[in-house]
Amino acid sequence: MVEQQEASEDAVMTRIGQAIMLLHGGDREEARNRFGTLWAEIGDAGEPLHRCTLAHYMADTQDDPVDELAWDLRALAAAEGLSEQRTAAHQAGLAVRAFYPSLHLNLAADYVKLHRPQAARIHLDRARSATDALGDDGYGRGVRAAIERLELRLRTD
Repeated sequence: MVEQQEASEDAVMTRIGQAIMLLHGGDREEARNRFGTLWAEIGDAGEPLHRCTLAHYMADTQDDPVDELAWDLRALAAAEGLSEQRTAAHQAGLAVRAFYPSLHLNLAADYVKLHRPQAARIHLDRARSATDALGDDGYGRGVRAAIERLELRLRTD
């Protein structure tokens, strides 16, 4: 039974990964459709890692900034559920912490699009505060650079 559950969870992440490849390949509509199908299957009660990953990328497929914000908020809520679920596992806890800079950065960018600079600054500060969880690798440097760019944009707006 445990093996079936693990295989099922791997299948969900595989399907999320396939939709992410479509998104990165430029097919936002098909990625959005696949993410939507997956969300209907796993829903609000699904595995927090699946919900966080799916919502994080589903946000990137949205045309309306309000919808993008809603998905990014779902991703953050799922990450918080994941953090609570994995607090006993130190290694997993560290991995979850690495999600927060990007999640808060996305929320800050959403609020900029919605002309809500105060909310954007709050999430930008949270993103910056969470960067200690990032490695000194391409991903970590990219998130830090994006935080700097958005901070500069907020200063000039």
